[in-house]
Amino acid sequence: MIATLKQQVNTMLLQQQGSRVEVARPQMFNGKMEEVSAFINAARLYIRMKMTEEAATTQMAWVLSYVQGGVAEAWKDNLLDELAKGESEVESAEQLFTKIRNDFGETSEEERKIEQLWTIEQGGRTCDEYVQEFKKVARGGSYKGRPLIEEFKRGLNGAIRRKLAEAEEPPTTIGEWQERAVRLDRNQRQSRAEKRMLERNAAHPGGNAQPRGGSYGGRGGQIMQR
Repeated sequence: MIATLKQQVNTMLLQQQGSRVEVARPQMFNGKMEEVSAFINAARLYIRMKMTEEAATTQMAWVLSYVQGGVAEAWKDNLLDELAKGESEVESAEQLFTKIRNDFGETSEEERKIEQLWTIEQGGRTCDEYVQEFKKVARGGSYKGRPLIEEFKRGLNGAIRRKLAEAEEPPTTIGEWQERAVRLDRNQRQSRAEKRMLERNAAHPGGNAQPRGGSYGGRGGQIMQR
């Protein structure tokens, strides 16, 4: 497992030699509580700048290659054994960072908020649901202005994010991003629903479709009776 780890990291580093953006690598981490946040922040930044296209296993291997010495060495060996046996629930770099913080550091409320902001995504939910969760997590945190907008954009579904970013007058504040994203998401969902209804009606002509007034008949759409 250790040999495989080293091979993955060496291959990845060779592929990145041509990158023009210089990003500092994290210092070696040996388990000291006061160094947890600095290590995680540096490793996370490097992954975002240099390794977004790499597989989750490669990202994890790279992070673990900087965990050396002290109590962290034995911790890493145990984790590698668990990963090899399929006994660990850690499946991504973000989950690995959470485990490192839980096992070696003291997590403050502010740090938890930041980690949540980094992982929230709209996914299959409505944009309204995503916005409400984002607001709840961001409330009282240190993220403001442009950093907060960028995290919100990151979690948006790609089609909505691109549509707003490419608009003639794109949103410029977090409030505008959230309001216009919700409106666009609702319009898209309504449009898809109407399209599906039209397709069903076209597939079954003469079915149960009726005028909006209801049943055929006299005024108000009521059936006239003698």
